[in-house]
Amino acid sequence: MNQLLMNGIDVTGDLLSFAQDLVRIKSYSGQEEQVARFIASKMRVLGFEEVQIDRFGNVLGRVGGGERAILFDSHTDTVEVTDEAQWQIPPFSGEIRDGYLWGRGSVDMKSGLAASVYAAAIASSQGLLNGKTVYVSGTVDEENCDGEGLKHMLAGAHLRPDFAIICEPSNNTIATGHKGKAQVRLRTHGISAHGAAPELGVNAIYEMAEIIARVEQTNLELMQKSGRRSTLVLSQISSTSVSLNAVPSACEAYLDRRMIVGETEQSIREEMDRLIAGKNAAWEIDTLHRVTWTGEEITYEPYHLAWEISLEAPLARAMIAAYGDTFGHSPEKYAYWDFSTNAVALVPSGIPTIGFGPGESKLAHMRDERCAISQILEACAFYTRVIDRL
Repeated sequence: MNQLLMNGIDVTGDLLSFAQDLVRIKSYSGQEEQVARFIASKMRVLGFEEVQIDRFGNVLGRVGGGERAILFDSHTDTVEVTDEAQWQIPPFSGEIRDGYLWGRGSVDMKSGLAASVYAAAIASSQGLLNGKTVYVSGTVDEENCDGEGLKHMLAGAHLRPDFAIICEPSNNTIATGHKGKAQVRLRTHGISAHGAAPELGVNAIYEMAEIIARVEQTNLELMQKSGRRSTLVLSQISSTSVSLNAVPSACEAYLDRRMIVGETEQSIREEMDRLIAGKNAAWEIDTLHRVTWTGEEITYEPYHLAWEISLEAPLARAMIAAYGDTFGHSPEKYAYWDFSTNAVALVPSGIPTIGFGPGESKLAHMRDERCAISQILEACAFYTRVIDRL
C-alpha cells in the first residue's frame, strides 16, 4: 500500500485517530451537529481552502480551484444503538482491537468519510490538483432520507460536480451502482360494525388479506428470475377500529420494493395497481418529513430507480486505473449495492457516479459493527490515486 504522506510526513496515525474520534461522537440522524463541527474543524486544520456548514447542517470542504470538479460524499448520521450492553466493545469507544476499528458508524460510514477527508488533503499536498477542484461532503439524515441532504447541499452551493464518488462501504471494491427503491403505503377501506353483527360491516383486514397473498406471490415470482433480483416485502401492517369489539374500518400495510436496472416507474405503478385490483384499496409512495439538526425541514419521497455505471465510462476507467495504482493489480470483481445511497441525488441529474468504501456492508446497522484498519488506509490511498487519475 502507498504511504500516506502529507508534506513529507506519514499521516497514517492521524487518519486513524480522526476515524476513532468520529466514531466516539454519537451522531444519530437529526443529531449530527457535534460531528459536523468536528469534521469542519479537521478540514481547516488539514488546509482545506474553503469549509462551510450549510443551513441544513451538511459539511462541505474544498481544495483546489481547477475547472474539473470531483466530489467525495459520505453521510454523517448513523442508526441508533438499542442494545449497547450486548456489544463486545462499547459502541462509542472508537477502540482499535484485533485490526479493526469498532463502534457504531465505523462501517456506515465514518471510516470512508475520514479516508476521503485525508485523501483530499494528501492530494493537495502532493500537487495532484492541477486543473481540479476536490470537494468532500458530510451530509445529514441519509439513514432516513437517501440523497435529500446531499441534494440540498448541492443546490445551496450551486455545485454540479463532473464526477462523484460515494464512499459507502463496499469492502474496498468498486461499486458500479445500486438497486432502486420504492416504499409504498397500501390502504384498504371497510365499514365499521359491532363485532356481534359483522355481517353489517366490511372488514378492512379481510380486504387486505388477499392483497397480502398477492404481495407474497409477486415476490416469489421476482426472486425466481435469473441475474440480479428484485424483491417485494410487506414490512408493516396495522388496522383502525373503534374498539376491540368492532369490525375494522381501515387497514394499512407498508411495502418495501427493491428494483433492478430496466424496471421503470410505469412498470412499478402497474405492479401496484395489480396488487390492489378488485379491492377497496389505494396505494401511494410514502412521504417522510424530517427536521435536521439546524431546524430545517426536509421532505423525502422514497422512490428511486436502479442505476449502474458502464465500466467504459471515464469515471469507471479512472477508478480501475487507480485501483491498479493502489493494489498492484486490476479489480478481480465489482460490487453492486443492494441498498440505496446518496447517489440518488446525483444519478438522475446525469452526474457520473460510482462507489467505493472501506468496510463490509453486511456489518452496517449491526451489533459489533467494525471496520478493518487496513481497509481504511487502503481507501485513503485509493481516493488519492483517483484524484490523480481524474
